[in-house]
Amino acid sequence: MNIAIVGTGYVGLVSGACFSEMGVDVTCVDTDSAKIDSLKKGIVPIYEPGLDSLVKKNAEAGRLHFTTDLRECLDDVEVVFSAVGTPADEDGSADLKYVLEVAKAFGRNIRKFTILVTKSTVPVGTAAMVRAVIESELEKRGEKIEFDVASNPEFLKEGAAIKDFMSPDRVVVGVDSERAKDVMARLYRPFLINNFRVIFMDIPSAEMTKYAANAMLATRISFMNDIANLCDLLGANVDMVRKGIGTDSRIGNKFLYPGCGYGGSCFPKDVKAIIKTASQHGYRMRVVSAVEEVNEDQKKILFRKFKDYFHGDIAGKKVAVWGLSFKPETDDMREAPSLSLIGSLLEAGCEIVAYDPAAMEECNRRIGDRIGYAKNMYDAVIDADAIFHVTEWKEFRLPSWEAIRRLMKPDPVIFDGRNIYDRAELAAAGFAYMCIGK
Repeated sequence: MNIAIVGTGYVGLVSGACFSEMGVDVTCVDTDSAKIDSLKKGIVPIYEPGLDSLVKKNAEAGRLHFTTDLRECLDDVEVVFSAVGTPADEDGSADLKYVLEVAKAFGRNIRKFTILVTKSTVPVGTAAMVRAVIESELEKRGEKIEFDVASNPEFLKEGAAIKDFMSPDRVVVGVDSERAKDVMARLYRPFLINNFRVIFMDIPSAEMTKYAANAMLATRISFMNDIANLCDLLGANVDMVRKGIGTDSRIGNKFLYPGCGYGGSCFPKDVKAIIKTASQHGYRMRVVSAVEEVNEDQKKILFRKFKDYFHGDIAGKKVAVWGLSFKPETDDMREAPSLSLIGSLLEAGCEIVAYDPAAMEECNRRIGDRIGYAKNMYDAVIDADAIFHVTEWKEFRLPSWEAIRRLMKPDPVIFDGRNIYDRAELAAAGFAYMCIGK
């Protein structure tokens, strides 16, 4: 089976590599010629564990190809996936410019029945817009060529994307014809051979499913952050509360870990987009609006604790920031809590030295030399007054507190934005410990 994927960002490149691993012949298309040239040389432009080797393996096997021109492969493929970006506009709505550009190119160039599948996260109603654009382009050509549109939202977690794609909980596919359903079922069958979990539905429901899933997960995070903040005020322990409610089968234990806020390319953008979509239809998403409000405030919590701890006397303090990416196993800093924290610390006149296993280059691109960059977690703490633990990378889990204590200034304090350390252990090592909800 031959397919094309337009867009070689996170979703497009992971999808292309994984489809090709299952024997599908995949052509990845991108208008960025420098990116395509790099991919042809085996240089992967994004950080995702295992992706570089998967791309190299399948490119060498002749199953994964790269081009800047969709027309080169369009005659040979049955399915074209649109995996281009849908960045948030200033008003929070999803910018569909790139999605509609793909639809135009598709309509201008198809010569046989082909399915255009939207994999990007898009508002409900986008497929209808895509279909209208394709029909308009075909009308301009004076051609009547059969085609279908479909929706196939992705549910990949950065840092575990290959595993998620290869062994998905479910695959959601929105179609409006049996022909499209049959093609999509055939394409996904190798991934789900032991338990065929493709959920077919109408296209608007598939488009809505992606937003609803991310809004629900973001809601659980903000809910627990709200509970943790109340635990701080009441003297309760949020870890005990989390265990107490997580064992309830109606609730479950996923996404109940409090912290310093969520970030990334999906949750913030999708929460804003669903709020905007509702507003455009005269409805206010009251719960989801509160989710966003709580999260924006939660990103400031470590700085507030820092300021309170030093009674406002923080100008000139030297601090170490452990973790810059919005989550472990990625270099993605979009909407990362570290950005909010660093911004507040710089404004307060603090000296900052940061370390992250993957996101140092990305941080330097965003922030430049306004902060220092350490070669490891120990170098970051030299002569520091405080440590901020922001991203829960594995290498931060069990450091040598004795060595760190010797490197830092007297009376050191740790602000743990992920609640992973033991208060008694740190107290015995000579540290003050501030976390969230305990």
